[in-house]
Amino acid sequence: MKEYLKIDFKEEIPKYVQIAVHLKKLIETKVIEDGEKLPTIREYTEFLRVNKVTIVNAYKKLQNDGFAYQKVGSGTYAKRKENVSIFMKEYSKTFKKLMSENMEDAIDFAGETTGEVLFPIEDFKDIINRVLDRDGVEALISQNALGYEKLRGTINKAFWNNTLQDEDILIVSGAQQGIDIASKAMLNINDNVIVEKPTYGGALSVFRWRRANIFEVDMESDGVDLDKFEEILKKNKIRCFYTMSYFQNPTGISYSLEKKKKLIELAEKYDFYIIEDDYLSELIYDQSVEYTPFKWLDREERVIYIKSFSKIFLPGIRIGYMVMPTIFKESMQNSKFNTDIATSSLMQRALEMYIVENKWKENIALLNKEYQKRYKLMTGILDEKLSEYVTYNKPGGGLTFYLVLKESFVTSRELFLRLRKKGVYITPGVLFFRDMKDGDKTFRIGFSQTNEEKILKGLETIREELDLCHI
Repeated sequence: MKEYLKIDFKEEIPKYVQIAVHLKKLIETKVIEDGEKLPTIREYTEFLRVNKVTIVNAYKKLQNDGFAYQKVGSGTYAKRKENVSIFMKEYSKTFKKLMSENMEDAIDFAGETTGEVLFPIEDFKDIINRVLDRDGVEALISQNALGYEKLRGTINKAFWNNTLQDEDILIVSGAQQGIDIASKAMLNINDNVIVEKPTYGGALSVFRWRRANIFEVDMESDGVDLDKFEEILKKNKIRCFYTMSYFQNPTGISYSLEKKKKLIELAEKYDFYIIEDDYLSELIYDQSVEYTPFKWLDREERVIYIKSFSKIFLPGIRIGYMVMPTIFKESMQNSKFNTDIATSSLMQRALEMYIVENKWKENIALLNKEYQKRYKLMTGILDEKLSEYVTYNKPGGGLTFYLVLKESFVTSRELFLRLRKKGVYITPGVLFFRDMKDGDKTFRIGFSQTNEEKILKGLETIREELDLCHI
């Protein structure tokens, strides 16, 4: 047995985790080659002087993390993942530049937030001034870790018809913080989590940071594949399932009522929790899409509901909320307090007044009207001019489309780099998968940062680039 396979074990970390981490490093640094057979379970057990179950669990973890695969009757083999971090850095650098510089000619199909031109800034400025006149310095210095009390009450009344207790609502700094708080309250190292395939990259990052084992389930036209979902439940103790119930990021898929009910039943049967990220459900253009979140169906407190106002309000404000089940309430409150103590008091008070005075509903109506026009324009062009190269499902709402390349003449990462040279920006699908290879034939485009003129020009550029790639 080769010396580099040896490990000096530390007492505080499970041995199988240390073995998996060690082998990952060897695979990533090419000490163990891609496709090379790993030691047999018996050989490695004797070499490291551990029990057989430890090696079995280490190899399982390697497979779950995408660093190994098994051949029946032959053994376990190394699988080197492409270095996603290099591309991620390049992608991140691109959009930092896009946001920091005045690039008026850029066509940003990658943005996910409301364009500032659509926000009624004069109304909001008026409300800020009235809040300051009403509350004075209290609006600036007051802190409550759980959130401004009147805002929590207003959210309960306006969005939940007073069916919740105000103390069940926790104000957070956007959905990302809500996911982080939920994971800290619920997950320990090596707990098992199910996510949609593909899914929001920010959620994947949180679960990786918590060192959870991540299981992916393919998306169908109305939600996850329930048969594959239950197969995982039968074989593994699952702690939670992360889902975006409306206009899922990136696929744009919304869950059918039947699947929501079935998933609630499975949560009760197999004792797991559902983290529901309610993403852009205000922006519905197709009336066949009905609004019934998982939380409305929740009778046994199995759903942790998270809602951000950032996507449809002002991104810079960073306000959202979560509805906490009783069992996790104390740990989630503690997690919030340890994270940032309190969210901006002034912005919470302004948002509360904005909702109470129905400015919120007026703004949502404005957004729906404008975005529906862009949505229809984009679907028309996709159907007419890009159907030769891509397929997609019409989401019926939201701000994005998820496109699947029909042929393998170009990857979405290559397409991103080619389009970037021409001032057009897309989101490659690799960012939404645990194993980046799975997303190389998909990419997401959105219309929140593009007017009609830019949509026409940008989609024409994509068409031209695909033509060139196809030659």
